[in-house]
Amino acid sequence: MTSVLPIGASDFRQIREGGFAYVDKTGFIADVIDAPAQVMLYSRPRRFGKTLNLTTLRYYFERSSEPNERLFEGLEIWGRGERYRARFGRHPVVLLTFKDVKALTWESCRQGIAGVVARAYQEHGYLRDSPALDALDREGFERLARAEVPDTVLWGALARLTQHLAAHHGEPAVILLDEYDTPIHAAFNHGYHDAVVELLRNLLSGALKDNPYVYKGVLTGILRVSRESIFSGLNNLVAYSILREESSDRFGFTEHEVEELARATGGSTAIEELRSWYNGYVFGGRVIYNPWSVVNFLASTDRVFRPYWVATGSDDVLRSLMIQHGHGIFGDLEDLLRGAEIEKRVDESIVLRDVLARPEALWSFLLFSGYLKATAVREDDMGAWVRLAIPNREVRRSYHTVFSTWLEQSGGGSTRVDDMVRALVLGDADTFGRYLSDLVETALSYHDTGGLTPERVFHAFVLGLLVHLEPRYRVRSNRESGYGRSDVLIEPTSPQQAGVVLELKVVDRRRGETPDQALDAALRQIRERDYAAELRARGAAPIHELAVALDGKHVWTRTAGA
Repeated sequence: MTSVLPIGASDFRQIREGGFAYVDKTGFIADVIDAPAQVMLYSRPRRFGKTLNLTTLRYYFERSSEPNERLFEGLEIWGRGERYRARFGRHPVVLLTFKDVKALTWESCRQGIAGVVARAYQEHGYLRDSPALDALDREGFERLARAEVPDTVLWGALARLTQHLAAHHGEPAVILLDEYDTPIHAAFNHGYHDAVVELLRNLLSGALKDNPYVYKGVLTGILRVSRESIFSGLNNLVAYSILREESSDRFGFTEHEVEELARATGGSTAIEELRSWYNGYVFGGRVIYNPWSVVNFLASTDRVFRPYWVATGSDDVLRSLMIQHGHGIFGDLEDLLRGAEIEKRVDESIVLRDVLARPEALWSFLLFSGYLKATAVREDDMGAWVRLAIPNREVRRSYHTVFSTWLEQSGGGSTRVDDMVRALVLGDADTFGRYLSDLVETALSYHDTGGLTPERVFHAFVLGLLVHLEPRYRVRSNRESGYGRSDVLIEPTSPQQAGVVLELKVVDRRRGETPDQALDAALRQIRERDYAAELRARGAAPIHELAVALDGKHVWTRTAGA
């Protein structure tokens, strides 16, 4: 195996002709040929080789004047026998990618999708001179190649193209669609979800539902968007998520593949650290490494472990979802950040709007996006119950970044956050209260349209504390201590250091409650339920008991005895 690693290269021909190292995934071609389904959807996290696998399919199936045989010589598929060789170079191929359709508005998104379809027509421009097309067909071809059609015509564009290709070549076409769900993610973020779903539903149904001019259709994406929203009526589609055993080792690197790459590039001594940083994903019960991070690490001259995968995507969605869900998920997130596992019901089909409305849908999103791994799966009448954990150190770093960045942005910078946390640990309620008030004011003003509440800001602040105070302190919320559950415990990792009990109350104006009464109730609850018991048992000294009262954007704080 060559030791030249392909950073950023995702085209099979480019990698093979450029002499780059290639981890043989051509068995995926056999999987597609053998699959009983006509249409397959493979959902995997970003940067796990989806685009490379689709271009591999393209060069294998595609009728081409290029001598593609040399690309596959010596690889697994070439030794599979005549049954598979019979499909080589046999079919016209339509390859589309929606990876760049990330528009802020519906109009731009629609234009982007139409442009992708138009480029597919342009790539098969030879059909203009084909005797298989009549004058009316050619006129329609030209309009679609220029993206000058209404939605009702665009809906049938791919179906029409496959019909023309099959008529010209005498063989059904192969449709390959990469990152089909990217426009849906953009629509979810920018408020035009229904419009893009309607367009994609009609475009894909026309191309893939009961189409005799298609041999195979292969789609890739991060999520399996629910059948009801996109794939309604596609009874010939089978979805292979990371929970399925089929093709489980075709995306990402196995342990053996990483060891081979490391030996070829002089990185064998780093195997243990590689495992800690980039291993840990589980696809169909098989442990898989993050290929993007492994290749970037082995190609680096300094061999420093960095969050390469995390750096390729935005944490905005992750941050907004976690903060949006409020206190209902924070106990579970704390467990995950400490290395524990949690069990949740997971739905392989996701309606993105549900992720905002239902906290349980968040776990499916995090799993299939690559922010969690499935360590065990059990099925019952309710569906799949999955043991979830953070995959590795790299992904754990992303969670830290999400909350520490949010805390610094909302809190006015790292210096102000340090001052606020110092005041909290010292039991300085007045100083802490001023900083917390500024935090609530800033965060709520910034997120006014997102439905945030002071309580959610507070709980996001707690998770920010969790990552900000490690490893000197352990931050726990809603945990048993004494005779109840305190809102927040800040527990030192060494004895004879200060500990903090923090209790939150929302001022109940409907009952005529005042901020002073809310603070008194919070401090009384701390004492009567002995929330400081665990801190005493851990040897914390002194122990500061702080109450926080929230009323809209107004914050009041008080310590015991003040």
